[in-house]
Amino acid sequence: MASAKEMIAYRAAQELSNGDVVNLGIGLPTLVSNYIPPDVHIILQSENGILGMGELCMLGEEDKDCVNSGNQFVKVLPGASYFDSATSFGIIRGGHVDITILGALQVDETGTLASHIVPGKMVPGMGGAMDLVEGAKKVIIATTHTAKGAPKLLNKVTLPITAVNKVDMIITELAVIEVTKEGFLLKEIAHDTTAEEVQNLTEAKLLVSSELKTMLPYQE
Repeated sequence: MASAKEMIAYRAAQELSNGDVVNLGIGLPTLVSNYIPPDVHIILQSENGILGMGELCMLGEEDKDCVNSGNQFVKVLPGASYFDSATSFGIIRGGHVDITILGALQVDETGTLASHIVPGKMVPGMGGAMDLVEGAKKVIIATTHTAKGAPKLLNKVTLPITAVNKVDMIITELAVIEVTKEGFLLKEIAHDTTAEEVQNLTEAKLLVSSELKTMLPYQE
């Protein structure tokens, strides 16, 4: 049986289209590279300096010199290129990334994101999240719906803010939610849940789409 993270990554991969330049954040989002449909040809960019990144390596396939920004071993596609951090962030800040898929600690109904720090906890650094949410044309959050039962989708974020009003879509194991001017619009739900159950696990009010659908079932 697929884990929640695998289901989220699979569904997020369905949002990608031919020709997209895509950046995957550290953690859960890196799994998305394993579920890109075979007929969809995108260009994956890693902020540590790869354009043309492939999927995560299986055990025994690793090239010690080829890792993504989360220090995971990855494959590269024919024609891939490598460059320094300045060039990489030039791509991001220059608006050349079509979609970024990031994790989150909290998101609120205005599309404001908290993703980089929990007060009092040691973190290695802020990473590129602030640049990505500002520079990418579309921001998708891929995250579990709750954190140990506590809602992550809130009326207002309570943790330090990474970006204000920048999130376009949220994908969890329970739902696909679009961030609109009116708030969270529930567009899809998992096959084994209901809109009411999703609302019970969400602090912010959910507007239910008149065309509410069931999420695509997970496929290996």
